[in-house]
Amino acid sequence: MWAYNETFYQIYPIGFCGAPVHNDGVTEHRILKIGEWAEYLGDLGIGSIILNPIFESDNHGYDTRDFRKIDCRLGTNEDFKEVCEKLHDNNVKIMLDGVFNHVGRGFWAFKDVQEKKWDSPYKDWFHISFDGNSAYNDGFWYEGWEGHFELVKLNLQNPAVVDYLLDCVKMWIEEFGIDGLRLDVAYCLDHNFMRRLRSFCEELKPGFALIGEVLFGDYNLIVNDEMLHSCTNYECYKGIFSSFNCMNMFEIAHSLNRQFGPEQWCIYRGKHLMTFVDNHDVTRIASILTNKNHLPLAYGLLFGMPGIPCIYYGSEWGEEGVKAPDNDYALRPCFEEPKPNELTDFIKELIEVRRNSDALCNGSYRNVVITNHQLIFERRTDNERVLVAINAGDSEFTAGNGELQGNFTELLANADEIENITLNGQLTMPAYSVQFLKAV
Repeated sequence: MWAYNETFYQIYPIGFCGAPVHNDGVTEHRILKIGEWAEYLGDLGIGSIILNPIFESDNHGYDTRDFRKIDCRLGTNEDFKEVCEKLHDNNVKIMLDGVFNHVGRGFWAFKDVQEKKWDSPYKDWFHISFDGNSAYNDGFWYEGWEGHFELVKLNLQNPAVVDYLLDCVKMWIEEFGIDGLRLDVAYCLDHNFMRRLRSFCEELKPGFALIGEVLFGDYNLIVNDEMLHSCTNYECYKGIFSSFNCMNMFEIAHSLNRQFGPEQWCIYRGKHLMTFVDNHDVTRIASILTNKNHLPLAYGLLFGMPGIPCIYYGSEWGEEGVKAPDNDYALRPCFEEPKPNELTDFIKELIEVRRNSDALCNGSYRNVVITNHQLIFERRTDNERVLVAINAGDSEFTAGNGELQGNFTELLANADEIENITLNGQLTMPAYSVQFLKAV
């Protein structure tokens, strides 16, 4: 699976392109802006973008009106074809947000039910009871997503619904060449639907990637050979920032070992989960870290640990943004152009080093040294061994362990500064440092 060796870049297009929050019905060609960033993304080393909803919707994108049409606030289908061509020309693949659990009240089939009630041929596309009423006084009750009745839950056990959604996916693959789907609220989706989607997409486009949004629970239930290739690793998302803010590296070390460690009881060994330090739903990492010196270290950890790293647009230069109690607008800004800085350069280096390292992309995980302020762990495959060493403290630290033996190359050094290091049971870790040491 190509996705396992790549870094993803997530964009929330309605915010990124400066579109109105509510659908105003006016067609503006804003989505072309994503194409204007294609060269920047290719230069950064991004393997694929993840675009949050781009289909015609009522408001924020997750309330879909039409799965076959680009939202008028973003432009036209022809505009998006141009964007896809530019991205692919820069070796950036495209993953779209598949919002298949629910639709908006403006969805064409639901509007037909509103008009015709029980005479609508689409009444079984949803979970409806004509013995009740809705908060919108529709004359019938329907199930919404987690109590949000502007999001109408689809009946994924209805073969007609599944056929319709797969036909839409087919269109986006065949006409636009998309390379994967992010499945919104994958923890809610019918398992048989995900199995059907996996086999359908694999037959249509071998290597088509499916990554699910999962907030909790056992990831093995949906990340397996029959359903999804990966899902979001929220457990380690919390562990990353919390370990730095609490100066307690034991937390992330425990989570990583629990998931990927060498013991037989470790639960996700061999899995490639999607890892991140922020996204469109959570406060940005630059706003959540209490010590700004930890910002590059958080990314060093992200690219050293098991998983598929995903960067949220703007965070690669340290953009801040705090989630509000009642909306996410501050998390989804519009930038006129990229604003790269030293952090961006460091992330670019991390992307390149990881892409060229079998151990960092696919290797096993094992803790070597853990203190409150320092963490050293090993990533290993049959042909490569890399030590990832992080010092979150404000002073130099010398780690001691019998496994710190042998000759190593520092992968994160600049090309003209590559250091060969010999370890004899100790490793000196500068203050606020990240080291990727490859055994030679």
